[in-house]
Amino acid sequence: MARLSLVPQKREFFVLYSRAAQNTVAIARDLLKLLDEFPGNEGLRRDIKELEHEGDRLTRELVDLLNRTFVTPFDRDDMFQLASALDDICDHIDEAAGNIAGYGVTEIRPSAKQQAEVIVRATEKLTEAVEQIDGFKDADRQLNELRDLEDEGDRLNREAVSQLFKTETDAISIIRWKDIHERLEEAIDACQSAADVLEAILVKNR
Repeated sequence: MARLSLVPQKREFFVLYSRAAQNTVAIARDLLKLLDEFPGNEGLRRDIKELEHEGDRLTRELVDLLNRTFVTPFDRDDMFQLASALDDICDHIDEAAGNIAGYGVTEIRPSAKQQAEVIVRATEKLTEAVEQIDGFKDADRQLNELRDLEDEGDRLNREAVSQLFKTETDAISIIRWKDIHERLEEAIDACQSAADVLEAILVKNR
């Protein structure tokens, strides 16, 4: 039986959140590299899958620690939501990479690379913001920049899909790329969802 801790293990929680956030940056960077080097580096797909598994492992560690800790550094439900939100980012990136690898595309559309660049920037800003929960410091700058990145991501997705229908004549290619663009947009949205959870935590604990 797991031993229940009555003492808040604050440092361990914050270390795990930091690792989970940094993992989103790593997987986002590998996604961008996959698009930049497509179809050259087959090992990147495996690297992305491994980072997605690492996200799952970190989430399990956080949940296990929550279950073993009687007094947590902040609201238990919020802690679980933040862990899940960070993991969701990895899941969406992995799904986008899987679609790119599995749909039989022969070249990468420039708009997809632009979306991937936004994902990298969003994960980097999110990681900066996650670091602020240790001490519940102000993260307004990072959170505002994340909102701007979500707006940029929405714009890029609309433009990419519009351009797709204007320039592509093959119906299968349209279906494939529309789905890929939407998966990339979901990864950006997942960053904003995690930021929303984080903002609520910081507001509650100021």
